[in-house]
Amino acid sequence: MSREQLIFSCVFIGSVFISSVSQILLKKSANRNYDSVIKEYLNPLVIIAYAMFFCSMLLTMYCYRYVDVSAGPILESAGYVFVAVLGFLFLREKFTKKKIIGMLVLLCGIAVFSLGGFIPLFQ
Repeated sequence: MSREQLIFSCVFIGSVFISSVSQILLKKSANRNYDSVIKEYLNPLVIIAYAMFFCSMLLTMYCYRYVDVSAGPILESAGYVFVAVLGFLFLREKFTKKKIIGMLVLLCGIAVFSLGGFIPLFQ
């Protein structure tokens, strides 16, 4: 993996994190009661969340110029971990054994995929 690919892989992960934060904002907005449908969809949390999604999408598309297409889904799977951790921190969601095992499997998969570029044994 070249230095450029490594840098843009990190930027890609940052983009996934931005997308995860926007999902938490949408969930927070969905948990509120609104007087009208207009206020439900045109409130600051929803607008900011969709703006973050849009920026995340643009950033991801730019990163695909430098990151292998096969690496994209692997890097995007980190979003499941980000959403679970952010949900725990901001929404008071609980970590179950299944969630913890799932996150560990995801992280191990990301690590194995990432090591494939560094260790000749995996190539």
